[in-house]
Amino acid sequence: MKLILVMAMTADGKIARHGDHFPDWTGKADKRMFKKITTEAGVVIMGARTFDTIGKPLPGRLNVVITRSPERYPPYDNLVCTSDPPETILAKLSDQGYQTAILSGGAMINSLFLRARLIDEMMVTVIPIMFGQGLSMFSEPMHMALELLTAREIDPGVLVLHYRFVYDRLV
Repeated sequence: MKLILVMAMTADGKIARHGDHFPDWTGKADKRMFKKITTEAGVVIMGARTFDTIGKPLPGRLNVVITRSPERYPPYDNLVCTSDPPETILAKLSDQGYQTAILSGGAMINSLFLRARLIDEMMVTVIPIMFGQGLSMFSEPMHMALELLTAREIDPGVLVLHYRFVYDRLV
């Protein structure tokens, strides 16, 4: 199964001002791209805080929420709440026929999957704004090599950088 991390970040490398910051700053082009990518994959994986910020499952795709308290979420047809480790989550999704999954944060969940070397690719939308401080894409230092696959402008000044993780190259 292929796992693609899809995130938007500011020009100074922040994914949010704080943990409860709603992602209303990314723009329409990024939101359209995110919807297209996640709907095509059919499944999006996120942490409880990210899900709580959104407030409800994203329609048209399976929402997998990683949480220590799965029982606190109401049932939805397209929502799975789990405390399983990343490898188990991906194995279950693969068993259900999914070929690609989208990882959409937050920083702790991104780190959990990257530490296990489970992320294959990363699509980062760079939004031409700065927060000065806030949350980084990962909650801990990460030293990974990346190979640029594509770079494209989806709106004036808004770039999407698509990378492949290269785990066998030291940085």
